[in-house]
Amino acid sequence: MIRLSLLQFRGQATTAAVALAVIAVILAATSPRLSGMYDSSGIAACQAHGNCLPLATSFVTKLSGPYTVLYFTGIGFLLLVPAIIGTFWAAPLLTRDFEAGTFQLAWTQSVTRTRWLAAKLGVGTLAAIATAGLFSLLLTWWSSPIDTASPFAKGNSITFIRLGFVLFPTRGIAPLGYAAFAFALGVTAGVLIRHTVPAMAATLATFLIIQIAWPIWVRPHLIPPARKLVSLAAANIPDSGLAAGPGGSTILVPNPPGMTGDWIISTQNIDPAGRPFNVNSVSACQGNTPQACTNTLSTLHLRAVIAYQPASRFWVLQWYETGIFLAAAVLLAAFCFWSIRSRRLSR
Repeated sequence: MIRLSLLQFRGQATTAAVALAVIAVILAATSPRLSGMYDSSGIAACQAHGNCLPLATSFVTKLSGPYTVLYFTGIGFLLLVPAIIGTFWAAPLLTRDFEAGTFQLAWTQSVTRTRWLAAKLGVGTLAAIATAGLFSLLLTWWSSPIDTASPFAKGNSITFIRLGFVLFPTRGIAPLGYAAFAFALGVTAGVLIRHTVPAMAATLATFLIIQIAWPIWVRPHLIPPARKLVSLAAANIPDSGLAAGPGGSTILVPNPPGMTGDWIISTQNIDPAGRPFNVNSVSACQGNTPQACTNTLSTLHLRAVIAYQPASRFWVLQWYETGIFLAAAVLLAAFCFWSIRSRRLSR
C-alpha cells in the first residue's frame, strides 16, 4: 500500500523537486553578491557597539533590482506553498477514489480502510512537511543578510517586523506546521465533500481565512504581551508620530530606543493621572501640521503604554504556533480515520 501511495504521489513529488531545484539554483547564484554586500556594510560590527541605523538604511536602500524582487517573491511564494499543498495535493487525494469508485475495490481486498488511509496520509504529510521545510530553509539562508539588517533600517519598504504578518510565517519551523495542517485540512475536506473541485475550493478558502485571521487575533496573544511605559518627550516622538487609535481617536506613537525588531501590538496614550488621552482634544492638533501638534503634545507630560512581543520571543512563538498547527493536523487526521471507518461501502 505504501508503494502504491508513492506511485500515486510521484507527480506531485516531481513537481516539488523541480521547483526546489530551480529555486536553489537561482538563490545560490545570487547569494554570494548579497552576502558580500552585507559583509562590506559594517552592520555585523555595529550591532555590538554602535548605531546601526545609517549603515542598515544604506544597505537595504542599495537592494534594488533582482534582490528586492527575489526577496518579496520568495516571501509570497512560501506564504502560498501550504495553501497549494492543501488544495492541489491533499483535497484530490481521496476524492479521485470516491468519484471513480475505486475505493470499493481497495476496501474489499486484504488492505483495511485504516491501512489504506494511513498510507495515503503518511506519504502525503511527510512529503508536504519536507517540501515546505526545504523551501523555508532555502529562503531563510538566502534572506538572512536582509532579515538581519532590516529591523535597524528606516524609510525602506523592505523593513518588516519579524514577529508580525510577513516574515514570521516564512521563517523558522512554522511552515512545517502550516504544511501539515493544510494537508490534513485538504484530506478532511475530501472526506466530507467527496468531490474534487468543491473540496479544493473549500480547502483553499478555509486555509486562507485562517492564514489571515491568525496573525491578527491569535498570534499576538499566544504569549501575554510585554508592556512598556514610555514618556512622550520630544526626543522619542518621530515627525510623523500621529496614528489612528481605537474608536476614531488619534494617538501619539513614540519611537522609543531599545525596541529594534519588537512587534508593537498596541499603543495607548495616558495623561499624568493615568487616564486615556485623546490627541483630538488638543487645539494645536486641529488643522495644524503634524510637527506643530507633536511639539505641543511633548509639553503635556503624556506617556504611552506599549503592548508588544519582544523580538527575543521569536523561537518561543515559533514552537507554540507550530505545535498548535501540528496538533490541529493530528485532530483532523483522527477525524478522517473515524469517518472512513464508519462510512458505508457505497458511492
